[in-house]
Order: sequence, then C-alpha cells, then structure tokens
Amino acid sequence: MLLLLGALVFCGAWLVFQWRAVAQERRIPNAIEALLGLVTNFFDTLGIGSFATTTTMFRLFTLVPDELIPGTLIVGHALPVVVQAMFFISAIEVDPWQMTGLIAGCVAGGWVGAGVVAGLSRRAVRLGMASALLVAAVFMLLGMTGLMPVGGTALELSEGAFVLALALNVIFGALLTLGIGNYAPSLVLFSLLGMDPRAAFPIMMGSGAFVATIAGVRFIRTGRFAGRAALGLALGGIPGVIIAAWLVKSLPLDVLRWLVLIVVIYAAVSLFRAAAARRS
Repeated sequence: MLLLLGALVFCGAWLVFQWRAVAQERRIPNAIEALLGLVTNFFDTLGIGSFATTTTMFRLFTLVPDELIPGTLIVGHALPVVVQAMFFISAIEVDPWQMTGLIAGCVAGGWVGAGVVAGLSRRAVRLGMASALLVAAVFMLLGMTGLMPVGGTALELSEGAFVLALALNVIFGALLTLGIGNYAPSLVLFSLLGMDPRAAFPIMMGSGAFVATIAGVRFIRTGRFAGRAALGLALGGIPGVIIAAWLVKSLPLDVLRWLVLIVVIYAAVSLFRAAAARRS
C-alpha cells in the first residue's frame, strides 16, 4: 500500500513538473475558476462527481473553448483527485494486488484515450462530451431513484470477476479522458460483482488519480488544455477535497443532486445543438 501511495505522489509530481515546463501564461486564475475547483471537488469527494458539473460551468460562463474542455478537466482535476485517492487508499482496506492490477488497466486505457481525444476536431469533442454528459445523467438518475445495485460484502473479487473488471476498467480509463467520470460506472460494476461498495472506493479513486495524472501529461504535451482554468481547478480543488474529507460527516445532498442532473442534461443538449449547427 505504501508503494501505491508513493507512486501516486510521484505521478502528481511528474504532472506538476511537466506542467511547469510548458507553462507560458503566468496569469493567476480568477475567482470563478478557483471557486469552481473548490466546489466541484468538494462534492466529488462526497460522491456527486466533478467532470459533468465542471463542463456545465465552463460552458455557462464561457471559460474554456469546447475543444479544450476534456484536457482542462483532466489536468485541472488531477491533483485534487490524487489527494482524494490518498485519503481513501489509506482509510479503506482492499486486496492490494487486485487494486494495483485494476488501476494499471485503467491507466492503460487512459493513456490511449488521451492520445485519441487530443487529436479530435471541435465538433467531435462536442459530440463526445454531450454523449458523456448524457451517460453521466443516466447513472446519476439510477443512483437517485435507488436502481443502482447495492453491492455485497466481498473485499476482493474472484478470478473470473477480476478478469471482467480489469477489461472494463481499461474502457473506463479511456472514457475518463473524454469527460466520463469513472465513479458511477465503477460503482455499478463492483456492486454487480458482489463487492462491498466501500471497498470499491480506493479502486475508483486510485484509478481516477493515476489516469488523470498520466493522461494529463499527454494533454499538457499536446497543449490541448486551458492553463489558467486548469490551475484554478487545482488550486481550489485541493482544499475542497480536504474540507470534504475531514469536516463533513453528512450532508443533505438529494436536492442538490437533482439540480445537478438538470444542469447536466441542459449542457448535453446545448453541446448537441452546437455540434449540429456548425461543423468545425
């Protein structure tokens, strides 16, 4: 477990090094960008997710061009997700070898996915993000209506279940780079396979953290991200995670989840309309 935590720290440091090496704009993020990072990562730690909500706010306030949103999400949320992963991996016990294998599969998918997304046109990115938001909305609706599987009590997977989870985790990693968070699909998968949902958290968060840092390096190298907005997400996001992890024990989130669902669907529809109206 210590090796895994050490690898997380290394990947986070690698991302920061690569980011600083290519950074050209030194402008400080504005209040909206930093506040967005704090709020989205606060609620991400509580299980709402950050990609769909951040995408919606980016478009609402026209902070980032559509084609740069996937890279900005990955780069900006990477360090806050690393902090989340360190909390969950330290607090919840799960089979370390299975967790490492599943994380490695997710990282492989994320590396390939980042290369594909970085080369997409604006219209393709819009269509991809709109589809991603609709998928996120479906999973959110399943969770809010109690249709998500409740899971079992296992802290590790059988051999057959592990192979299936590994294959799907590769896909989840690739989809992460397009803006489909791995929280909801991973929770559904591990619950269907009989795993205790609490044991799924370090796997989900660890996978997300490694994919975000490694794929983030690829987005940085291609320049397909908005540097100032990403910095705002990171600077606001880290304290948001810490506040959620240490100060909040319970929070009435039902109304907020329905509100988030509405704005996510709105953002998806607007992206579909923008893609249909203009080919670029």
